[in-house]
Amino acid sequence: MKPRVFWLFSREIHETELQKFYSRLVKLLQLKELGHETVDSLHRLHLILSANKYARTLPSDLQQRLLLLLSSPAEQLQVLSSAVLRETPPSSGEELNNIQENVSQLNTHAAALLVSQARSRTDLNNLCAQLVHGLEGRPSDGPTRSLTFTLPVLNSILRLSPESLTEEHVAILSKKFVDWLRYASIVQGGGASAGGFFTGPRSRQPLPTAELDGSVSGDFFTVLCVGQGFTEDQWMNVYSFSMLRQWLLTYHSVSSGNSTMDTANRLQLSLSLSHSFSNDDRSEVDGSVVSMVSATSSTSRLLPPKERLREKAFQYCQRLIEQCDRTCEAERRREFLSFPSEAQKKSDTELQKACMVEAVCVLDCVCVEDPSMVFRTFPSIKALFSRLSSDLSYARILLPIAQFYLNHGEIAAVDCECVWKLVFARFPAELFNDPFLAHELLRFLRQNLDSLRLRAPEFIRFLPNLLKFLAWDSSAVVDDFVDLLPSLVTEGTAVEMLHTLLDLPCLSASLVLQLRSMSLPISESSSRGLLSLDAFRNPAFRGLFLFLLRVETGSGHTIDRLSTLHDLLAEAADWPRVVRCAQVVPVLLHIYFNTVATVAEEKLLAHLILVMLERSGLLLAIPMYSREIHRVFSCHLLRLCKLRPSLVVDQSHELLEFAGTTANVYSKEEVYTHVVWVLGEYLSASSDSRCSVALITSCFETLEAVLFEITSSAPPPGSVCPAPKVITTLMSALAKLASRSHDLIPRVSLFFSKLRTAARNGSVAWCADEDDLVAIVTRGEELWSLLKAPGVAQSVLTPPPHVLTPRWHRDTNLAMPLQLRVLTRLTHSQ
Repeated sequence: MKPRVFWLFSREIHETELQKFYSRLVKLLQLKELGHETVDSLHRLHLILSANKYARTLPSDLQQRLLLLLSSPAEQLQVLSSAVLRETPPSSGEELNNIQENVSQLNTHAAALLVSQARSRTDLNNLCAQLVHGLEGRPSDGPTRSLTFTLPVLNSILRLSPESLTEEHVAILSKKFVDWLRYASIVQGGGASAGGFFTGPRSRQPLPTAELDGSVSGDFFTVLCVGQGFTEDQWMNVYSFSMLRQWLLTYHSVSSGNSTMDTANRLQLSLSLSHSFSNDDRSEVDGSVVSMVSATSSTSRLLPPKERLREKAFQYCQRLIEQCDRTCEAERRREFLSFPSEAQKKSDTELQKACMVEAVCVLDCVCVEDPSMVFRTFPSIKALFSRLSSDLSYARILLPIAQFYLNHGEIAAVDCECVWKLVFARFPAELFNDPFLAHELLRFLRQNLDSLRLRAPEFIRFLPNLLKFLAWDSSAVVDDFVDLLPSLVTEGTAVEMLHTLLDLPCLSASLVLQLRSMSLPISESSSRGLLSLDAFRNPAFRGLFLFLLRVETGSGHTIDRLSTLHDLLAEAADWPRVVRCAQVVPVLLHIYFNTVATVAEEKLLAHLILVMLERSGLLLAIPMYSREIHRVFSCHLLRLCKLRPSLVVDQSHELLEFAGTTANVYSKEEVYTHVVWVLGEYLSASSDSRCSVALITSCFETLEAVLFEITSSAPPPGSVCPAPKVITTLMSALAKLASRSHDLIPRVSLFFSKLRTAARNGSVAWCADEDDLVAIVTRGEELWSLLKAPGVAQSVLTPPPHVLTPRWHRDTNLAMPLQLRVLTRLTHSQ
């Protein structure tokens, strides 16, 4: 039966059939061996319960059988029983007591049921307390798997509700972490022995664990120790290390109010824990090899649990770093002795890298909690950086090291310049096509923006380099740059950033060509030859591409031969990677202009207007790309001029030059329309006292010439007729300018008269649609009627500020009639 059909059937099942099904399932669960029929029935039960709008209550005998099934040795049955029970209403508590009280029977699926059916924070607190005390007082003859299941479940609860912890729990768990991390056995489990052919069972001695290079582990056990089998405490060592960083970050949520003990009980607990710590240390240290790392254990016995855990975490991470230091020599030795496969060697290398990442992160957490540990930790971190910085295959490890330098470099008084050059210069330049590194580096930036601005402000210099991640895989990292971009816009980088964002599709194509020129496989590979690749390798054009691929800012705002570059990259306009990159540019430009409007001074805003006018015609020829960029420019040109109307007078020469070019009407329609509107709206004495009659007349003559040209001839070959919006905007701008200088009214009135006459004579070459022509003529007649009364025209077309921004709601005189009407209605209402 198909799943959808069965789902519909399960919604319409009758109650009598359902009860029969329950009874049959109970009988199946009573069998000693549960076969495929039982599994299929459990699947069906889960579908019936999950397809129902309201939770169904199972019969008590069936529910008891399902609860017992949680401890089944078959994991498939555990999964099914847990899934079924999670679809039922929360139990009253009695049904789950046998599982909750018997921690040794707990597994991941049973714990998931307990967590999902917790009806309040109190239930989670009780479950957390029971798990913690179960770890503390585990019976010696319990199943060996109990702790390995308890710790991950406890970690899940703490992630869900850190408030479940109390000071007592922190002390107990910190003690257990110390035991598992530092005092796990160093002999192999699983029956491995060093006995020979004539060795009997009694004389077999367990083998010690080994390092990855095959040598015997002389110190305490870590996740990098290997063997044929592992004991339970060794597994707990691995689990504890994987949970250590989260634990160090979690127990800060415990406040004094969370404690369940009074002062006397707390003092008694601390004394008993100190006594148990000292006894454990003495027995364990005496029976193991004492190294330089463990020499401090005697001084750490008197520390409180948290501080002692930090000390053991420090020792553990130092031991991991020391184990990884012997990688190269170990690989050569293992290669000579045992001829390991490439997969095995790669697996060992990845394991070491993961362990180093976690070790550095844990050391960072330890030093954040206790700054006095910085001076003990920095030598090893600095040595690790020196050893790995020359090999970019260790970039995954070098980022946590950079985080450590950022957090603690100032305390240790070390020079971090080499770290920032590696992270912000080499990483994006050489590893821009590594998705993992892109995600990690951008997350590092987002999480540390404030610290970087304070301690490493030079990172903004590498903005063109960081944008290579966006140019290469825009869809994956655009969210990161949406968050980052406002913090990267400064007065020093604003102009270059605008050019760089507009050239982002060119950068994307250049990165593709860079990898192709190195003969690396790229998804956009093509069997035919690429002219752009030849140009990339051509020394004559090398400077153009090197500018796009620059690492730092300050190399110039843009390039003079930008149109040449666009011609060279013309065939890249349909590459999927370049097209996706072009789609995110308008989004980032909106964020850019919104930020610039709040931080830039008037001089910078004036420069940005010039850049918009210049770059509106210098864009890579990607379908729809130019149109979208023009929309963004138009939107923010209006916003900037409304914010600073004086910009129109300051940049009047450039704006008039742009508006006086007839070709812009056909190629840059959106931008041109808004430039004309801005000139007509803000070129007035009310907006800027510097606006003279001569300037208004000059603007009028420029716009009049363009309007006369486009309405007296057909459009150029290959162009369509100008949009009605362009013509009506030009007409409105002329009418506004004429209302401010009455000597111009006869000239614009004459044009409107000629326009009406031409329209009456039939169709015109400059307007293809008859309805559009009617709308244009109607608009002209309205403006002509207004200009017949110059005083009215100026009030309507250029209203004073108090009309544009009324304050009637604050003027008591104007509000008085409204108040009287309100009072009248209130007094006459029933």
